[in-house]
Amino acid sequence: MKTWLNETSRVSSLLQSLVFTNSSSNITAIDLAFELWSDWTIDLKKREGTIYLIGNGASASIASHFAADLAKNAGLHTEVFSDLSLITAISNDIGYEYVFSEPLKRRGKNGDILIAISSSGKSPNILRAVQEAEALQMKCVTLSAMSPDNSLRKKGTLNAYIPADSYGHAETCHAAILHYWMDLVRHKSDIA
Repeated sequence: MKTWLNETSRVSSLLQSLVFTNSSSNITAIDLAFELWSDWTIDLKKREGTIYLIGNGASASIASHFAADLAKNAGLHTEVFSDLSLITAISNDIGYEYVFSEPLKRRGKNGDILIAISSSGKSPNILRAVQEAEALQMKCVTLSAMSPDNSLRKKGTLNAYIPADSYGHAETCHAAILHYWMDLVRHKSDIA
């Protein structure tokens, strides 16, 4: 029987099952991963670089939400590719799998950061954008769920994986992970 207590216990269990891996698929301790990620972000802020956030569907909403929060609360330059004209032009003229990689190719710079969010970890447009970020020598943090061997989980500089088997649980956990990262960045910014 589904109850609120069971649901909150499930989300708590999933968050406690968070695994970070590096680009070599080696497990990175959770606190160390968040420390690295927040340090990269503080360094990016000092250099006036850009954090790009991408996702499809609800993950696109999460990307937009955190782009706004990071800009407002942490003073970072952020960008999401959510302009409808841009999305439809690229999708129509080039293909939907290029909807993030094409603008990233034109705007991203060495040292910028890409946050790639995909519950399934197998969205072709997300994978292509991560490939482009690597070519630009950007740091890339991925957030995925579902299958433990999803393609995205092997692509980033840091890869956060939640063993959720539903989109609702994956999205809830991804939002919690991003809030925690942002709070670390805000804390470090306040004491710097």
